[in-house]
Amino acid sequence: MPDIVDKQARGAGESLAEEISKVDFSKRDVSIDVRDVSMVFNMASERLNSLKEYFISLARGKLYFKEFRALVDVSFQVRKGEAFGLVGTNGSGKSTMLKIIAGVLDPTRGSVDVHGSIAPLIELGAGFDVELTARENIYLNGALLGYAKEFIDERFNDIVAFAELEDFLDMPLKNYSSGMVARIAFAIATITEPDILIVDETLSVGDFLFQKKCEERIRQLVESGEVTVLLVSHSVDLVRRMCDRACWIEKGRQFMLGPADEVCDAYESMGEI
Repeated sequence: MPDIVDKQARGAGESLAEEISKVDFSKRDVSIDVRDVSMVFNMASERLNSLKEYFISLARGKLYFKEFRALVDVSFQVRKGEAFGLVGTNGSGKSTMLKIIAGVLDPTRGSVDVHGSIAPLIELGAGFDVELTARENIYLNGALLGYAKEFIDERFNDIVAFAELEDFLDMPLKNYSSGMVARIAFAIATITEPDILIVDETLSVGDFLFQKKCEERIRQLVESGEVTVLLVSHSVDLVRRMCDRACWIEKGRQFMLGPADEVCDAYESMGEI
């Protein structure tokens, strides 16, 4: 990859954290502060097909692991009311970064400070029971997001109307397509204004018209000035349309940080190298 992009990302002789510390965030509060975050997973060096094989290898002292560095010294800040994108190829560490920010994972090294409540749309189906109906899952998922039953009661019709699933409310979720599940998840997460909305590829699942509907809802949240949006997508055009700034993570390392248009242009040019 070209040196010029790396210089744009870091600058000669300075760490990313040092560069970020010079940025003036006084006009808007910082919602997400990621500082020198690294994530290391220990992976078994050989394939084990059962717990029995695992314990036998462990007892014989033949259980070996190798380190997989999913993230290495990643740093960025996201301002309150900003739409911020993460781009990178498959396996680059984007989703791992989101899970650390959402509190699902603890980083091996570094720190993440999050100011405000989070509505995460990270993995489709998370927080749902496929044996329950859509109606029941709305209350279940709402409870996991911290919403009281009375709150869901008051907004139930709005959730159903946004998801456009009036005719399927009493159908078990196991009969839903992934796009229909995404509709419910997005409708519940955005029925009120969260402080931080985390979206990981959810918008790529539904049909074209519903994607546009979700984009418009996100745009309304951002324009309110109160909601911070963190978006991961393989669609560079979506990041350009929705985000103010973006961070390019490649093979676990931060490659570029800056205005969304510039980062997306550099990311697209990678295919021409």
